[in-house]
This record gives sequence, structure tokens and C-alpha cells, in this order.
Amino acid sequence: MLNPLNFDNTLLAQEDLSVLSNWLRVKGGKNTTYNHLYSIASSFLKERKEKVAQITTKDQWESHQKSMREEIIQSIGGPFPEKTPLNPEVTGYVHKAGYVIEKVIFESLPDYQVTGCLFIPDAGNTPKPAIIYCSGHTDVAFRAETYQHEILNLVRKGFIVFAIDPIGQGERLQYYNPKLGRSMVGGATKEHSYPGAQCFLTGTSIARYFIWDGIRAVDYLMTRDEVDPDRLGITGRSGGGTQSAYIGAMDDRILASAPECYITSFIRLLQSIGPQDAEQNFYHGIKKQIDHADLLEQRVPKPTMMVTTTRDFFSIQGARETADEVQKVYDIFGKPANFSMIEDDAGHASTRKNRERKYAFFREHFNLPGDTKDETVEFLTPEELQVTKTGQVLISRNGKSAYLVNREKAEKQLGNMDKRRNSASDDVKSILPKVKELSGFVYPEKDARPVFAGGYERTGYTIGKYFVQGPHQYKIPYLLFQPEKKTSDLPLVIYLHPWGKDAEAGTGSEIETMVKKGHAVLAPDLVGVGELGPAGFNGDSYQFELGRGAYNTWFFAVQVGKSMPGIQAQDVIHLIHTLKHHDGLSARKISAMARGNLCSTLLHAAAFEEKISRVALIEPLLSWKSLVMNQYYQPELIPGTVPGAMTAYDLPDLAACLAPGKLWMIDAQDHRMKKANREDIERSYGFVREVYKSQDAQEDFVVRSWDRFQSFSQVLEGWL
Repeated sequence: MLNPLNFDNTLLAQEDLSVLSNWLRVKGGKNTTYNHLYSIASSFLKERKEKVAQITTKDQWESHQKSMREEIIQSIGGPFPEKTPLNPEVTGYVHKAGYVIEKVIFESLPDYQVTGCLFIPDAGNTPKPAIIYCSGHTDVAFRAETYQHEILNLVRKGFIVFAIDPIGQGERLQYYNPKLGRSMVGGATKEHSYPGAQCFLTGTSIARYFIWDGIRAVDYLMTRDEVDPDRLGITGRSGGGTQSAYIGAMDDRILASAPECYITSFIRLLQSIGPQDAEQNFYHGIKKQIDHADLLEQRVPKPTMMVTTTRDFFSIQGARETADEVQKVYDIFGKPANFSMIEDDAGHASTRKNRERKYAFFREHFNLPGDTKDETVEFLTPEELQVTKTGQVLISRNGKSAYLVNREKAEKQLGNMDKRRNSASDDVKSILPKVKELSGFVYPEKDARPVFAGGYERTGYTIGKYFVQGPHQYKIPYLLFQPEKKTSDLPLVIYLHPWGKDAEAGTGSEIETMVKKGHAVLAPDLVGVGELGPAGFNGDSYQFELGRGAYNTWFFAVQVGKSMPGIQAQDVIHLIHTLKHHDGLSARKISAMARGNLCSTLLHAAAFEEKISRVALIEPLLSWKSLVMNQYYQPELIPGTVPGAMTAYDLPDLAACLAPGKLWMIDAQDHRMKKANREDIERSYGFVREVYKSQDAQEDFVVRSWDRFQSFSQVLEGWL
């Protein structure tokens, strides 16, 4: 509800309020956000490349392996939990010619259940090599025929295969509705990214859960007498390639690993298809200079094979460059033959040639001689491979979802937050250094002279079109509305709208109302908004409504230690610094108003810039807490959040930092973008009231509903 007062809001027919459209060298673009994040990422990756080039001895590499493992663990959420009882259960058997299938459920965490099928060849009584098979992004997981084909070929060749359902696939859908018979959020990538966004808010990557499931699957295999514990392998394609690369890197018990159609390099990934769904991204991973090569280098000198195709959407150039780097490390360890990269001429697919070379790889390193021919197999039906009674473990067993496990983590973080808020000795602004760190905010020290790009005269006021070089590589366009009767001390309002600088620039609009009351109004397009967005890059994850981007861009920011509120707040303050180049607008107290997701941007800017003395937030999200504590939320809210924020602060903490400045909140929204109820508002902002009260400014903190006002003019009269 971004225009609750139903203004006419029409631009005059002859007006074009775009700023950059006629400036070829400074044109904005939908991918401005992406390009900015790319420049940050490429700097980190360049530095990594230079550092790796200096590691030339085995001792140096062993030290590097150890330090990088710690970096990887920290980037997925810190040390793994203590191992708890697996409580395994075999729910059924399927007997086929030459092998038997055991249907298995185990708990990788207490009440957090993993479903899978253990394929055991009939031949021989001696312990056999075992391979964990990880499925790619398909709703049915390993039950898909393309995955069954490889699994059954491995079984025919004498390997035990343990195929497990990843989170959000097969019998582990996280948002399954039994009445509808489907997920409430979408396919596999959305099943990963929807809870994955909540995990990132707690400073955790959902990759942690994928990895831990794999480690516990190894634990389960270790309990089976049929399995030779010294001959364990792992493989999988696409999303299964991601999982097998991760698990193979983090569990030293896995002797041989063959990730397929995943490994490339981050620089080539970012240059091509961009960041993918949640588990393919680590929290601050690129900032920590973690690249795909590091996953394979964790395994040196154990046998590892990259399985690739030349027309995969995971860049083959990146794969080749990664293989070159990894091969040099195997050479340094004196085990050059333990690493290989194979290619076939195909797209993102499993090919006969690659499968046969993979069979040969496992036969060689597990000392299991025999043929490597890819055979025709008889597929099993989904019913034969169903592990649980209902076909969904959360429905059959009433266990925990990834959302619930992450919520438990968030509850502890929020408890620490409440303790800080209740501490009489704690200054509310003591959080600001942590806010800077987590949001990626950097205070802009320099200003630039704006460029005038024309304008219009309207009855009673003028509109100037400007752009200015921002603190980053892009130009920031803005509109400056000024009354005809200018004074030497003209009051200024900065107006932030998530639909862009001209969203409320029409006749009868909010901006016109403010200007006709004697205020100058500066309305910018911040990065990701208007002429600088929304993001043109839409990856494989949840795409937001109205074409305003996707999770994937936000995941990119997660990787490089940035956030949209942090970047945009820096631009807002930079614009304030440029005011001295506009007559009558330089040194003064500034009012600022924001709507929707840009409310969090304004809160960050106002917390760091004392010149912003009045703040009005229209339809702000009540708190980020609401996004992690509720199973379902509106994905459109995610770009306005700061990854990792739950470790230190929330939106109410920023609100408290503004005291004793005037702060109005109108129509605060909950996690579903519905008007928040009075009880939730008081729970979230009760301590903010106390902070204002302690500074004798309780009347300056106002939480209201639109219903209390007759018009926008009435809002202005109270706020300004």
C-alpha cells in the first residue's frame, strides 16, 4: 500500500524526469547494483589469487589448508554442533535382482531428520566401498531417472550407494502443503533460498545444513558392517556437485570425491550467470577470499576428479582455471595423478562418457577392478523409493525444519540483544561500530560537485535534474524541488521512495505538498532504485514481485560483506555533503522521509549523520526479528535487511539511536507486509519509548496509523 492517500500523482505530459538517459558515459542501468558488487568481489578475488601464487611449498600449503578450513567453517556459521545420536531407522526394504534397497531415516540434529535409500549389492560378504550420492535441483531428488541411472550403474559395479534427500527436495520439502500436494514457496531452489535468507540474517549459510547432513551420512555408513570405512566416496551433479564439493572438503573420511557440473571459479561465475541459490553462497565467503578452488584444495592429496561439460552454464573457462590452480597443489604434494579434470561436449547434463570415466575413477582409487561400461538399467518407481508413510518426513514424523533450527539460533541471539537493551549502563549508540561492520557501511568523506541536467518550471516551484559522482563507481541521479520564493535558509526534506525519485513527483503528490508548504525536496534514485535499478539480474532463486529483482543479488551482497541499506545509506549521506553546492541548502538540520524497504536505509543513514534531525518512516518493516521468527514472510522485504544483523542489532535499535531527534512511524508493517498490530509494535518498540523518555523527548517518538490523519498535509503539520 504505497499510495494510501490516493493522490492523482500524474506527471505533466511534456515532462521527462529521467536524469541519465541522455548521458551515454554515465547512463544508469538495471545492473548497477550487480556491477558495484562485482567490483568489490573482483578486488577480493584478485587479492586471493595473488596470495595463493605466493604459496609454493608443502608446509605452506598445509598451513593454508588449515586456515582456510577455519574460514570456511566461520563463513557457514561457526563450529559444527556436537554430534548427537543418529537414531537411525529402516522403514522398509526393496529386493531387486542383484541388490537390495534399505529405506533409511536418521537425525543429523535432534529431531531434524534426513531421508535416504541405501543401495547394497548382493555379491560377496566382504565390506564394500560406499559412495554418498547427492542429488541436483529436482523436486524428487535421487528418484529422478537421470540420477537413478548413475546410482544403479554404481551398484551393479559393486559399490554401496547411499542416496540422501537434500533439504527442500524429495521427502524433505520444508514448506509442503498436504492439501495442495506441493510446496508453498516453489521448486527446489526456492525451497533452499526461502529459509536460506532467514539463515543469512543470523549470520549462517544454509550450506551448513547440507554439509552437516553429509557428515552425518558418513557417520551412518560407519555403523554399517557392509561398508569398508577406508573406501568412502562422494559424487553428485549440479546442486549435487555443490554438495559433494562441500562435504568432500569438510569430511576427511571421504577418500575420493567427484563433483560434477558445478566447480568453476567465482570470478567466472560472477561474469556469467551470477550467484545462485542460497546454499551456493557462504556468509561473507568472497570477502574471506574463499573460492571454488579452496573446496578442492582442502582435499589435497586425496583423490579428486572434476567432472565438467564444455557448454555448462557453470563456466568451463572458470573450471579449467580452477583445475590449473588445484593441479599445481597436487604437484607440490607429490601426488599429481590424484587429481584430474574431465570434460565432455555437452550442456549442463550427465553424459555417458563422463559417467564411464567416473566409474573408472572410483574403481581405481577403491581398488575395485571391473568393467566401466555404462549400462541400461531398470528404473524404480517413486513408490518403491518412498521412505516415509506420507512421502514427506515433516508430515510423517513431525520433526524440525531448517527454519525451526535457525529460529532456535535466532532466539539465543535475540536474548542477548534484549539483555543489552535492558542494561542501564549500555549506551544505545554503542552498537554503531557493529552496525557499520555488518551493513558494510563506510562513511563518505568526500563530496562532488553535481551536474545540472535541466529541469522544469511548475506553478509555484521548479524541478532541477541533477546527478553526482557517488562514493562508488556509479553516478547518483536526483531531482531537486524548490519553491519559487527561495530563502537563504530553505528547509530541506530528503524523500526516499522504493519506486524511484519520480514516484511521488506528480501533481497533487506528497513531494508537491511539501514544496508548496515551503520546503525544498531532494528525491534521489539510490542504487537498485529507479534509473539505477531495479536489478536486471534474476538468478535461480525467489524473484520478487513487480520486477524488482531476486534473492540472488542480495546473496551477492552477502558474499562480499555488504547490504543494500549500508550501500544506500552511504549514498544518502554523500548527497547531504553535496548540498553545499546548492544555494541556501548547505549547513542545516535536515528532515528525511522514506517508504517501504528504504525505511531501513534511512534509519542507517540517520544513525550515522547528525544533520538528519527529523525522520518519518511510512510503512516501515517493524523488525527483522519478525522475518526469522515466522515461518512465512514476504520475500520483497529481504533486500531491505542486513545479513548477520541478528548477531548484534535490529531496526528498533537504530530507532533508539535517533533519540532525541523526531521520529515518526506511520503504518508499521509486519513480516507479511500487513499493518502491524498494537501489541507487536509495543513489544518491538517499548524500549525505544523508554530511551526517548530518558532524554525528555517522548513526544518526538510517534507511532501512528494513516487512519489518524485527514490528509498528507496533516502529517506534515505534525512532523515538520
